[in-house]
Amino acid sequence: MLALSLGVAWLVLAPLCLWLLAKGSNGERVGAIVTLALLEGGTIAMDAVLPHPAPTPPLVVAHALPPTRPSCTERIPAPESAQVGEGLVLTWAAAPRECRTAHVVVRSEGRKLLVWLHESPGIGERKTVMTLRHRSVLTLPVRVEGGIATLTIPRHEKSGYIPINGRTGRRIPKPATSVSNAVM
Repeated sequence: MLALSLGVAWLVLAPLCLWLLAKGSNGERVGAIVTLALLEGGTIAMDAVLPHPAPTPPLVVAHALPPTRPSCTERIPAPESAQVGEGLVLTWAAAPRECRTAHVVVRSEGRKLLVWLHESPGIGERKTVMTLRHRSVLTLPVRVEGGIATLTIPRHEKSGYIPINGRTGRRIPKPATSVSNAVM
């Protein structure tokens, strides 16, 4: 009850004292300073006088859940093939727990198209069209069919670029069989 009374006193008297300090006469200003000092002293004394409750032990829940595993294994795939057309279609061997999304960075150097991939459990897809002037990270969907993971990077640029793995600097070969967008 003491804490509640002191809290109400602060809420009512503190604004009144501040107003008196700004607009009051000299006697009212002295009274406002004494009132604020008494409120502060009462707050300090209340903290020293009142007993503090004992800390409660942590609760143990009988139905605690085990930590959840991520939905996929975060990894850095190496593209095995690339087909340049309306979009750049990259393929690689799918992992047992292949991620549904991959972060992609594409950058051009002359006729080379450097590509960096990183798979991680993403939240949704970013529908962005990639141009060669972009240097941002795109989050794109990965499709898995028949043990092959496929990712399509949409582009509005002309074809004729040579896809290069940005991590290794090696050319990404064309697919042995044609990869069509209908499969994706």
